[in-house]
Amino acid sequence: MSSAPHPGKVEVFKARTNKWFAWLAWAVAAFGIVVTAATAGPGALPGTAPLVLIAFLGWQLFWLPAVVVDDHGISLENPFRSIVVPWAALVHVDTRFALTLVTAEKSYTSWAAPAPGIWGGRHARPEDLQGLPATTYGPGKSVRPGDLKTTDSGQAAQLVRARWDDLVESGRLAAGDAATTPVAVTYRWKAAGAVVLLLAASYWAIDAR
Repeated sequence: MSSAPHPGKVEVFKARTNKWFAWLAWAVAAFGIVVTAATAGPGALPGTAPLVLIAFLGWQLFWLPAVVVDDHGISLENPFRSIVVPWAALVHVDTRFALTLVTAEKSYTSWAAPAPGIWGGRHARPEDLQGLPATTYGPGKSVRPGDLKTTDSGQAAQLVRARWDDLVESGRLAAGDAATTPVAVTYRWKAAGAVVLLLAASYWAIDAR
């Protein structure tokens, strides 16, 4: 995760475990392709479509997802769509299941910042509950497991809330525009098409054996 918010700075959050899964997928795919080429020859490479699918999904599902924060808004880069939520449209930041940006119309969840689950707070330390943006705390200074500094959802939420607080306190963000500020959603049709093609090629490769 990047450092504390700074006006004008673009900050990008990516879950560290997601990067490990991506590298694991690429390693498995690369090893399988090399072994296939070495043992069966280049002619057998069309049959490695399932391995290519694994490599592509490693990038699509684990490497690509991110939460991008800047002075214009928050971008949720999910596997098959990109969501840009302007600050004026943001109503609430939730971490019950994952980092979720709540607007006047609907909620948008980040693939890159899942919450830790019901047992996520069992090993929380006192310092994990301190120094969080004021909007993090519930009644009696309570903190959800998904808001802890040691969790993916908590780290991403801290970035969002801290920048949001900074914009409000500096007077650069006016209130009352949430209902009229649009959210931009862009679907990754090429990525979806690539997955469909690779699934078809994988089926053909397996069926041809």
